[in-house]
Amino acid sequence: MIYNRIVIKLGTSTLTDGTNSLSMPQIIELVRQISLLHDKGVQTILVTSAAMAAGRQELNYPELPKYLPAKQMLAAIGQPRLMEMYSQLFRIYGKIVAQILVTRDDLSDRRRYINARNTLEAILGQGVIPIINENDTVATEEIRVGDNDNLSALVVNLIEADLLLILTDQKGLYSKDPRKDSDAVLIKEIKDHGIPEVLWNMAGGSGTKLGTGGMNTKLEAADLARRSGAAVIIAWGKDPNVIFRSVNGENTGTFFHPVTSKLESRKRYMLTGMRDSSRLIIDNGARTALLIGGSLLPVGIIDLKGKFGRGDTVQICLKEGEVFSIGLVNYSAMDLKKIIGHHTDEIEAILGYTFGEEVVHHNDMVVL
Repeated sequence: MIYNRIVIKLGTSTLTDGTNSLSMPQIIELVRQISLLHDKGVQTILVTSAAMAAGRQELNYPELPKYLPAKQMLAAIGQPRLMEMYSQLFRIYGKIVAQILVTRDDLSDRRRYINARNTLEAILGQGVIPIINENDTVATEEIRVGDNDNLSALVVNLIEADLLLILTDQKGLYSKDPRKDSDAVLIKEIKDHGIPEVLWNMAGGSGTKLGTGGMNTKLEAADLARRSGAAVIIAWGKDPNVIFRSVNGENTGTFFHPVTSKLESRKRYMLTGMRDSSRLIIDNGARTALLIGGSLLPVGIIDLKGKFGRGDTVQICLKEGEVFSIGLVNYSAMDLKKIIGHHTDEIEAILGYTFGEEVVHHNDMVVL
């Protein structure tokens, strides 16, 4: 396998097989492929649509007004049904799943961002498959991502995935709409730094009545994910063994080359939240640990400067002033003043709570 950590996005059209209800044969086949991939050691995160489709099916397809509360009602009914189905099917293959419901606020606010990241890292560390959907039940228009294509790209950035695989009802990105033009040609790969304007113009709206995204949102997702350092594939969900083959490097649809490295993307994210006056001053032992891939613990911190909150970006330096790393802190300056120099097993006794052993986890750190 050429990818170690992937995000798979399953659209409503894929999960319903183009009908108005969930297609169990199709879903069973997708679960089989994901489980096989997981057996090979590939960390897999699933972003799933179809909660509203499941709710509509549960209520026997009622006629409802097209406004947000009705959609939220359907999602509230359908989401537990969807998760129950996934849980039962993955259990056949000995897999445990976890449900994660998020909004745009959870991924744009730095404190929520680091909470979500740490939770997902812990889930993946236990060999569990996270299943993510937008929290449609409570999300207002202002905090909605709005479609699971873009949500999947945000998740790629969150956990620094190697590949985003978007499965849909088309074999990939075409030069024209294949549903209307018989001379439409499948585009095998996109290497350009920017997606050509003609392709944006070609992309239309939602392809199905049940879905909320179309090829346009898939292009948006691909553009975002590849700027986070990930490769992207848009492929047909019914293509035999499409998941396993895609992760194994086969050409299964339209392949988008990443336009930056994950490291550079990570640096940019951290630098946007940098507070110039915020520093953690560490000893030489801590510096050595960081340079070989360790995390920063309270015992290695000598002093701190500046005001910062949990999830902010701080500089990490020696007493002499050499800044050699930046990272996202798990504790605010106020909390850190109480625990610097202490061992990790003392944190909870001192603060009354703990956000973990690490002040800065190695996954949330970049050595400059």
